[in-house]
Amino acid sequence: MSGYDLVVRSRRTVTADGERALAVAVHDGRIAALHPYDAPPPAAEEIDLRDLALLPGLVDTHVHVNEPGRTHWEGFASATRAAAAGGVTTIVDMPLNSLPPTVSVEALEAKVRAAEGQCHVDVGFWGGAVPANVKELRALHDRGVYGFKCFLSPSGVEEFPSLTPSRMREAMAEIAGFDGLLVVHAEDPALLTDCAGPSYRQFLESRPGAAERSAIEQVVEAARETGARAHILHVSSAEGLDVLARAQADGVRITAETCPHYLTLDAEQIPEGDTAYKCCPPIRSAANRDLLWEGLAGGVLSCVVSDHSPATPDLKVPDFAAAWGGVASLQLGLRAVWTEASRRGHGLGALVRWMSANPAALAGLVGKGGIEPGKDADLVAFDPAVTEPVDARRLHHKNPVTPYHGRHLKGAVLTTWLRGRPVDGTPYGKLRFGD
Repeated sequence: MSGYDLVVRSRRTVTADGERALAVAVHDGRIAALHPYDAPPPAAEEIDLRDLALLPGLVDTHVHVNEPGRTHWEGFASATRAAAAGGVTTIVDMPLNSLPPTVSVEALEAKVRAAEGQCHVDVGFWGGAVPANVKELRALHDRGVYGFKCFLSPSGVEEFPSLTPSRMREAMAEIAGFDGLLVVHAEDPALLTDCAGPSYRQFLESRPGAAERSAIEQVVEAARETGARAHILHVSSAEGLDVLARAQADGVRITAETCPHYLTLDAEQIPEGDTAYKCCPPIRSAANRDLLWEGLAGGVLSCVVSDHSPATPDLKVPDFAAAWGGVASLQLGLRAVWTEASRRGHGLGALVRWMSANPAALAGLVGKGGIEPGKDADLVAFDPAVTEPVDARRLHHKNPVTPYHGRHLKGAVLTTWLRGRPVDGTPYGKLRFGD
C-alpha cells in the first residue's frame, strides 16, 4: 500500500518480538504495515520519535467510571481524558459504582447513553453478577459485555450485593453455557473482621491475606466443576499464588491480575491518616510485594490494571476504618509500574505484555494490545528515561486524590494516538461491544 495516512518511526518500537527499529504505517485507523525504520513509505504525515519508545496503547480492564449516578466521583469525560494522558487507549468499565449498576440490559443502556459523545478513548463494559440476576446474564452477554463481575465479600455499596459460594457456582454454570467470563473480587467474608480502629495497621489486620487465599480456592473449585472461565481481580496477597499456579497447571481456566499500587507501594511506607492509600484488598508488606513481582514474572499473574476507584475528597477522611476504599491511578499506572519494573530489570516488552497484550486478550479485544498489521493504530510515544514528580492537581481525574502525589515516577507519555489520531481534547472514542 502507498499513500498512508500516518507513519510513526521509532528505533524502540515495542512489538511482541521485542524492541525493533520500525516505521509503523497507518491507514484508515489501523496499522497497515511495519516497515524498516529508514524506509520511505509516502504518508500524509510522518513523525520520527528517534530513540523515544513507541508502545501499543494500554488496555485497562479494571476502571470504575461511576457514571451515571456518582459522576461527581468520576465520569466518562474525565476518566477517559486521564486514560489517554496515561497512555491508555481502551478501558473496560466496571458495573459498580454507577447508579444503576450494570446488572441488566436496561442498566447497560443507561450507561451507554451516559457515555455517548464523552469518551476520549475506546470504552467497553463489564456486566455484574448479583444474587437476583442470573437470568439476565445471557442477555447482557448477547448485548456485548465482556464478562461479569461478582464479589464474594461485601462490595461497599448496597445496590451491588455479594454472591455466596453456591450463588457464584450457579452464575458460573450459567456463564459456562455461553463460554463467558466471570471476574471475581476474591476475599472470603468469613475471614474478614471489622476494622478495630483508625490506623492503617488495624485496617490491614482486618483483611488478611488468608481471606484472599480462601476465596481463590473457592473460585478455583467452582471453575473446575463448571468448566467456566474465571479471573481473579486485584490480587494483593501472595498467599494465593500457589493455588493459582496449581490450578493453571491442571488446566483450570483461571487467570489473575494485580495492580500498580500493589507492585509499587507497601504498608510500611503508608503515613497514618493518609487514606488515599486505602483500598480493598489492602496494600501489604514490601516482602509480599516482592512475591507479587515473582508471580508476575512467572506468569501466574498475567495482567496489571489500575482498579481506578476514585472518590471525592470528603470520603477520604483520615480514619482507615471510616474512609472510602479505592485508589485513583488511571493516569499514572504506566509510569508507576515502569518505575518499579525498570528498577527490577524488566524491559518495556514485559510492561506491554502485562498492561496491553494480556488485558486485551482477557477481554477478547482482538484489535487491541499490540503493534502489528490489522490492529487498531493505538500508539503511545513514551520517554522511558525522564523522571518527574506527580502533582495530583494537574491530573485529569475529577478529584485530586491519589497516593502517588509528590512521588517521583519514571517515564513520560508524550503523545497518545487512538486509531491513528492524536488524542487532543476531542472526544472520539468508540463504545465497544463484544469484540
